[in-house]
Amino acid sequence: MSDNEGAIVQAQNYSLRFENRFNDGPENYEDFDQEHFSDYDGFDEGEGKFGDENGLGTDENGNTVVAGGFGPEEFQQQEARRRRTLKEKAIPKEDRTTTPYMTKYERARILGTRALQISMNAPVFVDLEGETDPLRIAMKELAEKKIPLVIRRYLPDGSFEDWSVEELIVDL
Repeated sequence: MSDNEGAIVQAQNYSLRFENRFNDGPENYEDFDQEHFSDYDGFDEGEGKFGDENGLGTDENGNTVVAGGFGPEEFQQQEARRRRTLKEKAIPKEDRTTTPYMTKYERARILGTRALQISMNAPVFVDLEGETDPLRIAMKELAEKKIPLVIRRYLPDGSFEDWSVEELIVDL
């Protein structure tokens, strides 16, 4: 027997031992406890159509029905646990609390993003006057406040404020 054939036989023996360890076979199925299945009839004692005080009931087929969440208390609890949508997290323009000045980090990100867009042949909103450098064109657009981007400032509570470049005060 070659080394390769010996390795195959060892692998087959290992897989048989593995299967025998975890597969008891159909002869042991009658040992299962029937009350673990959903069609068990032991739940029918004295329950109404909508269930008992715990919300457990049965339907016409004998299946267990769990009812809950009918009252306003459950609705309020669910509403409190619900995540706020993006629209609910937005702060209106008149309620903004952050500064109207563009930070140096926002300026760098705006210029870099707009320069990348210009280098990918996005339309330019200022007169070029022979300028070919995308960063210089983006700086010129920022000076004239013609960059069509919005800055989103996140607050610690998860809400945010949206500022357009035209609204922000830029120190050049």
